[in-house]
Amino acid sequence: MSVSRINSNKVPSSTRSVQLGKVIRTVLLSATLLAPAFSAGAEEAKPPLRLCADPTNLPFSSDEPGKPGLYLEIGQAVAQRLGRTVSHNWYKSYFGKRTVRETLLSKQCDAMVGLPLIDDFMGPAVIFSKPIAHEGYALVGARDRKLAGIDDLRGLRVAVQYQSTPQNLLAMRDDVQKVTVLSPEEGMTALDQGKVDVAFIWAPVAGWLNKTSYGDKYQIVSTEGDGLLWATAIGFAKASGALRDEVDGVLPSLQGDISALFAKYGVPNGAPVKFGQAAPATTSSIGASEPVTVGQATAAEKPVQTAASAGDAKGDSIAGREVFNGTCAHCHGPDAVQAERKIDLRLLKKRYADDMESTFWKTVHDGRPAKGMPAWKDVFSDDELRNVYAYLQSVQDTGGN
Repeated sequence: MSVSRINSNKVPSSTRSVQLGKVIRTVLLSATLLAPAFSAGAEEAKPPLRLCADPTNLPFSSDEPGKPGLYLEIGQAVAQRLGRTVSHNWYKSYFGKRTVRETLLSKQCDAMVGLPLIDDFMGPAVIFSKPIAHEGYALVGARDRKLAGIDDLRGLRVAVQYQSTPQNLLAMRDDVQKVTVLSPEEGMTALDQGKVDVAFIWAPVAGWLNKTSYGDKYQIVSTEGDGLLWATAIGFAKASGALRDEVDGVLPSLQGDISALFAKYGVPNGAPVKFGQAAPATTSSIGASEPVTVGQATAAEKPVQTAASAGDAKGDSIAGREVFNGTCAHCHGPDAVQAERKIDLRLLKKRYADDMESTFWKTVHDGRPAKGMPAWKDVFSDDELRNVYAYLQSVQDTGGN
């Protein structure tokens, strides 16, 4: 009986009280009987899958609802198969391993999509899902240009990113004119402006830009070789083995969806061309932080500053400062001002004392590829490098340790 249908004009007040009491008892009894069922449902609800992601890192991730990015959409697809919702921990991914330490390994999230599946990445602290794709570097050029291998680059102007495997791979090729760029974006711009014939750059960003900014006018050819291509996976903290196993259980059924997402964001995921071997540079393999790029011109584009033209030691230092700020400052800081001690060149005298000059020449001539420092002997003349050394002498920190 509905309380609203009781006619208060015809029913005595005592009867109305009894009837109302019965209705209230019925409602309370129903709520009591249903409570365990609701509690059980709440206990069975799975928590959200927390994903670490950069809010401004397309094509990989974004906080824009209409363009969440490749990695976030893969994470959302995985969560849906697991019967979970998704939440995000936003963190700017300037440094790959540092990002992982401060998010995933600090328990700020449960998973990070797109980590490189390589033996030396974060050691045993991170465990990985089955591979989800392969990512690396690609050749970008006109659609009618043959790009089947390194020999197809003979006689061409090729944009390469500083501190990348492509730069190391082409460093000894005198038949290829290298044009060093700061980023995939700069490489694509140089290609579109006719300053280079081919760009050999980070493939995911190149593909995204080709799709969104250049109307798919270029072909993107993935390359395969030492340091050019690697598998990517979903990373978890070591203690999250059970969750990793759950994810591995649903990944096979998502391969078609994942391939479609790569196509949606223009990220190459096809068969690569084999490109030989090269000493891999020290790079970070996470999204927009891969690779860290420095340098912007070839020797042919730089004015040659010789000791004779520069004049005295002061002139050498001024000429060296120009070369340094045009090329080296992107990594070591404008005028050598750098807060990170291991690449602060103002500390060379303190660090190497009487060996400063010999260390400088060995480093700039031969490079340290494993630490991201290429050989500059084929880019600058010895006179230009002497000028750079003269400049570095002028900025040495002579204070106490």
